[in-house]
Amino acid sequence: MTARSTDRPTATDSFLQIARLRIELEDSDPPIWRLVEVPTSVTLKVLHDIVQAAMGWFDYHLWEMRIDDQTYGLPMEDDWGTAPRKIAARIRLRDVLAPGATTIAYSYDFGDDWQHTLTLSDVRQGDPALAYPRFIGGERECPPEDCGGISGFYEMLEIRSDPTHEQHIEINDWLDGYDPDELDILPIEAGLARIAVRRNAAAKRIIKPKAT
Repeated sequence: MTARSTDRPTATDSFLQIARLRIELEDSDPPIWRLVEVPTSVTLKVLHDIVQAAMGWFDYHLWEMRIDDQTYGLPMEDDWGTAPRKIAARIRLRDVLAPGATTIAYSYDFGDDWQHTLTLSDVRQGDPALAYPRFIGGERECPPEDCGGISGFYEMLEIRSDPTHEQHIEINDWLDGYDPDELDILPIEAGLARIAVRRNAAAKRIIKPKAT
């Protein structure tokens, strides 16, 4: 009978492994970004949930992830001419991570076409005393949903700043006090905490207390 290799990760090790995730909204200027510590044991569907919570999106629309030439997303009866996809809920993040850093292209709302770059790095063991996913930092508020994508977003801001524009009042009312330079972290932390609670429930089944 041979001893189990000490290099092979246990279920507890795999569950507690985390990575640093940087989320950046493409073509935003100045950059709109978030930094989150995420468990590598989550599925790509849960990674989607984490991105939605961290950015401030409301998960109203379709989405997909691309890693190299492979697409991941929700199961669909018709691929609408797009590349064949793998079901994101069946793939764990740790299984798609490359050595060093991994880049994932994340698209949200195929109409407004919000494109994000997800960069995962610094894979390591997490702190058992902390709840993950965990917000680390970020800058600037996420654009409002359904505002026409990145170009429509900046056009709205320009119209709001021009009192002489014929749509100034309409756009000002629609944005309703929105400030792109402020970042309210409380909803982000609350959204990530809800995901962490679901993980904690799973942890009770996976991580057994050590015998004393």
